Amino acid sequence: MITTILRGRFDAQFSASRQMPAPDASLRRDRLLQLQTLLIDNADALCTAISADFGGRSVSETKLLELLPAVRGIAHARRKLAGWMKDERRPVELIFQPSKAWLRHEPLGVVGIISPWNYPLLLAVSPLTDALAAGNRVMVKPSELTPAFSELFATLIASRFDAQDITVIPGDVEVAKAFAALPFDHLFFTGSATVGRSVMRAAAENLTPVTLELGGKSPAIVAEDYPLEKAVQSIAFGKFVNAGQTCIAPDYVLVPRDKIDAFAKAFLARAEEAYPGVIGNEDYSAIITDRHKDRLNAALAEVQDAGCRVLNHESWIQNSRQCAPTLVIDPPPTCLLMREEIFGPILPVIGYDTLDEALALVNSRDRPLALYLFTHDRKVEEEVLSRATSGGVTVNGTLLHIAQHGLPFGGIGPSGMGAYHGHEGFKRLSHARAVYKVGPVNGFEWFGPPWGLLSRLALRLLGGIR
Repeated sequence: MITTILRGRFDAQFSASRQMPAPDASLRRDRLLQLQTLLIDNADALCTAISADFGGRSVSETKLLELLPAVRGIAHARRKLAGWMKDERRPVELIFQPSKAWLRHEPLGVVGIISPWNYPLLLAVSPLTDALAAGNRVMVKPSELTPAFSELFATLIASRFDAQDITVIPGDVEVAKAFAALPFDHLFFTGSATVGRSVMRAAAENLTPVTLELGGKSPAIVAEDYPLEKAVQSIAFGKFVNAGQTCIAPDYVLVPRDKIDAFAKAFLARAEEAYPGVIGNEDYSAIITDRHKDRLNAALAEVQDAGCRVLNHESWIQNSRQCAPTLVIDPPPTCLLMREEIFGPILPVIGYDTLDEALALVNSRDRPLALYLFTHDRKVEEEVLSRATSGGVTVNGTLLHIAQHGLPFGGIGPSGMGAYHGHEGFKRLSHARAVYKVGPVNGFEWFGPPWGLLSRLALRLLGGIR
């Protein structure tokens, strides 16, 4: 049944994308404005739905970290769209003159978006914005873990857009599998690497190109010269918003070994200042499901059994989906906290003696989605940027590179494939169509056939080929 519904909606969009001309800049801007207005007009309802899905999620965080960047991203695309759509002139070699060459950025057709639960609004709307700016038809499959948001978003989109332009398909894992198997012109997925592999396998059956935004263990490196209190402020913010359920949250922090105790003391003080209590605190988000909370409990029990120092500003909460901000000092490299992305408010703190040692640890792992460096030393900054590769970087802060609409956002290797946001997103979801226009004289064809003296002379003069 669901496969028939999915196929019907896909076929309608596919047919429209092939039979109707590509939307002009005016129509694209209008669709983006409709999306922007939808978000603003329904901000409170969207926040309420997301909080219900989480079992308690900060409305301020949803508005600040999801609604605001989504709305500003749409405004940025509307403002820049005409320039992005202009043909790009390309040079033509002398031997092909007189002629012209240029690129046309054209819609791919039908774009599928599979969005995750942790930022259900932003991570659906951001790629949707890029897809609409590029002139595509779009199908969105939100996460099954956020049913209230998914149903509301589907209803709101259906109230403003024709299903041939945008359609939202709520549903469970089986729906997601059927969705990924559709022959999209491009498939966009944000989520775990495990599910990303399945999505990529399904897309390969249709030779569908993919953009994968995954995750990984994003490190924060505090250099010797950087004020500890300032580093603590930024790392605590990046780690504890959404209770650590952020794909670019600092996943572990590397601190000069003699500063570990001072870092831990300042960090817990900042956590207590931000969240005086956890249970019933409307500013502190819950863990999305009991299963995810159980995983965090197991990870913490493992390091406690290993004898690690575990510090928090209130006792760990076993019987609630809220989890207190917690530090784990020098956990063993084989434990779950150091093997897998944590996705919770637990922060491993690892001491280092030299920058070489810190970089060796970072480079011994898969390339992360984000890297955070805290230093005022330009030499240290350049050394870290040159020697440690990641999807993106924020220097002297956390998370903020994702909020820059002029920068691409994406991973590398196991942390993702491809990038989007702003102009890069427009190009990612467009086809750069090469056009070459022969001038009044086509001199190249004079060389032959039949191939003779003129062609041999051209080879020698133009390429040094005998």
